[in-house]
Amino acid sequence: MDRYARWNALLELLTESGRVSVEDAAARLDVSQATIRRDFDQLAQQQMITRTRGGAVANGVSYDLPLRYKTAKHSAEKQRIGAAAAALVSSGMVVGLNGGTTTTEVARALAVRPELNTSADGAQLTVVTNALNIANELLVRSRMKVVVAGGVVRPQSFELVGPLGGALLREVTLDVALLGVDAIDPQLGAAAHHEGEASMNNLMVARAKRVVIIADSSKLGGHAFARICPVDKVETLVTDSGADPATVAAFQEAGVKVICA
Repeated sequence: MDRYARWNALLELLTESGRVSVEDAAARLDVSQATIRRDFDQLAQQQMITRTRGGAVANGVSYDLPLRYKTAKHSAEKQRIGAAAAALVSSGMVVGLNGGTTTTEVARALAVRPELNTSADGAQLTVVTNALNIANELLVRSRMKVVVAGGVVRPQSFELVGPLGGALLREVTLDVALLGVDAIDPQLGAAAHHEGEASMNNLMVARAKRVVIIADSSKLGGHAFARICPVDKVETLVTDSGADPATVAAFQEAGVKVICA
């Protein structure tokens, strides 16, 4: 297990319990206590945790870990979901993408499709995003037209939020919005932990002809602080094959097409 994978695992342990000892963390990750102490010290320097005598406690951000620490969680499922969501996109579309680990996989899947990377017949794909990392993924991997909404960067997700980006989004029309979420429930709809991200995502929903929610099965039926949109605004939900059949049926009864990748 490399350093970043260990850090991710340690942060997940703190998310679950709020506190973990050096001895317990070393046993659970099968590494030395000296390694865990160094990891704790480095995470504390980044203000991700608070060191205690013999261990560490969560630093109040465990519900919303920075994106770079979340990439390893459900990674195989997210890659399959990303490929399935990208398959819904065709040449010439204007596509909205927000930030997150799963939508990053969508961007990577879009970037490797050669038919989306040509502008010879005017069928160039246009991607509108408020996520700096996704804009970068597309710029270095493809020749698509990339439009970035303005705003203030949230380090946790690399997303731009605030009125500057909202002004741009109100002036565009999207063929489809492909949105990653922190939670989606058949009754409560789609939601995000941060109200600024939810507001930007809500604007994408308002400007899109179709809304596709992209979420691994761990997020189905969950709750988050700020609502993005009600479930009746969602045309399609793309999730993984681990989704609970009863939950899938509840979404289908609500009029949502469900794709299990």
